[in-house]
Amino acid sequence: QVQLVESGGGLVQPGGSLRLSCTASVNVGSLVAMGWYRQAPAKQRELVAVINRGGATHYADTVMGRFTISRDYDWSTVYLQMNGLKPEDTAVYYCNVRTYQDDYWGQGTQVTVSS
Repeated sequence: QVQLVESGGGLVQPGGSLRLSCTASVNVGSLVAMGWYRQAPAKQRELVAVINRGGATHYADTVMGRFTISRDYDWSTVYLQMNGLKPEDTAVYYCNVRTYQDDYWGQGTQVTVSS
């Protein structure tokens, strides 16, 4: 069983920055990828950024160049550095861990971008 604990959300003004963290207890041998998704009110959950076990990253077009996903050397924590935040980035952000057996989700952390 993989447990995920997220932190780092909050209220920030447009143009500001936040860093989200997700600590995961995962067997690296079964790991496929770790990533961040978000869900805004009345919208479907969408991919924000993902990093696979080989280190390759992928970003949604809407965050490319503003957000950066990274991880600790032992895959215990995955981060999402968010710069140049916009009101449309407001959402609940979820950490995701994909293994060969299953998908695991964090509880979500609220990010609100507002003046």
